[in-house]
Amino acid sequence: MGLKIKESKSPKVMNDLLRNIPSVSELLDTPAIKDLLAATHNRVVVEATRAAIEQLRSNILAHNTHDVNQNHLIQIIAEKVKLVYGTSLQYCINATGIILHTGLGRAPLATEAVQAMVETGQGYSSLEINLNTGKRSERVEAVEQKLLTLFGGSAAAVVNNNAGATMLTLAALSGGKETVVSRGELVEIGGSFRMPDVMKMSQATLCEVGTTNKTRAADYENAISEQTAVLMKVHCSNYQITGFSQATPIEELVKVASRHDHVSVVDDIGSGALYDFAKLGIKDEPLAAQSLKAGADIVLFSGDKLLGGPQCGIIIGNREAVSKISRHPMMRALRLDKTILAALNATLDLYLSSNPTERIPVLQLLSEPLDNLHKRAEVLAARLNQLSDFHAATAEDVTYFGGGSVPTQEIKTWTISVKHKKLSHDGLSEALRTADTAILGRIKQDEFRLDLRSVFAAQDEQIVQTFDCLNRN
Repeated sequence: MGLKIKESKSPKVMNDLLRNIPSVSELLDTPAIKDLLAATHNRVVVEATRAAIEQLRSNILAHNTHDVNQNHLIQIIAEKVKLVYGTSLQYCINATGIILHTGLGRAPLATEAVQAMVETGQGYSSLEINLNTGKRSERVEAVEQKLLTLFGGSAAAVVNNNAGATMLTLAALSGGKETVVSRGELVEIGGSFRMPDVMKMSQATLCEVGTTNKTRAADYENAISEQTAVLMKVHCSNYQITGFSQATPIEELVKVASRHDHVSVVDDIGSGALYDFAKLGIKDEPLAAQSLKAGADIVLFSGDKLLGGPQCGIIIGNREAVSKISRHPMMRALRLDKTILAALNATLDLYLSSNPTERIPVLQLLSEPLDNLHKRAEVLAARLNQLSDFHAATAEDVTYFGGGSVPTQEIKTWTISVKHKKLSHDGLSEALRTADTAILGRIKQDEFRLDLRSVFAAQDEQIVQTFDCLNRN
């Protein structure tokens, strides 16, 4: 089914090939493409058909193709259609060991948060109406009092992520004026999120102080002028300066600002831990409550990191500063939708309960005893060893939190190294990644490993089933 011509660069041969390319309508009328049309959206199939024809035409003109084969063209169309439907978000098992894996969506949500999203999303909700008074209200009211109860402060606002919270805060408090920041904190944090660029977008003028490795309180003091509006502290996420270094604590920054009535202190702490992770052996992560207690006017942090909630940027501080931020025109462009607000509200409710570590997934994963992980690893390895194509062995290891949180803090874990009789470690990784239930592990010392620190116990059986499927196929 097609025209095949001996390789030649003559115009006649090329024209013959081009004339034999089937039209869109001819291809759409074939049984195979009709089946695709019946199973998928017409526009997807039509666009895939046009793209396949154009691809073939380009290959002919470039002398890369010397065959017009309709069956091959239909196969290309089917692959393009599959690609459209195959790129959607799908459920994955995170066996990398990184609990806050940015590529895998950071914090998994609690069951209560997911239920709240469904209930709010599938119908109407009291998003901006006070049901007691019948009058219009602000959407932040749903979570503001809970945030203040848990963290402190006198007012709060919430936007779609912490980058947005940072830009909005600077635009409202320092737009057209100066923001003083340590040179050592002018960082880039993932996805080209650079603090100098964010300040520029917010119309704040950057005033760098100190040196890359040392910035003292006096450096901030000496930089303050009539144009200064904000002294800002930025948590450096997964970038750290060690050795001969010095940073100014938030308490000292507040003391400097207190001597100047026109200057506010903004602390962008990034991860926003609410739970005391020191109980779980995680140290040196800044707490929003501590910054607010120290006197920071505004504290900024993410909802989908150590808090274990949905993606959002949380702004807490004194009422005057938060009011300026909330009234800024950019707030409407960055505000949360009702489903994310519902998830955040449900997550905060869990923190107000008596056992958040048992119900918030991030805390569940981190707090699971090492002995439990060891027992699960041994059981899983034994079951994988029953499959003819696999060999599995357990090993104690270390992992990291991820998401820019406590980047140097090692977390103890147990892993299962898995070898396949034929596939390399990269081949096995790809096979698991593209399985019906996608499993993502990590490669260490030329071994594919499943790290159970980021795997829920309920997912162990799914892992076995996926490996069993690979073994049979």
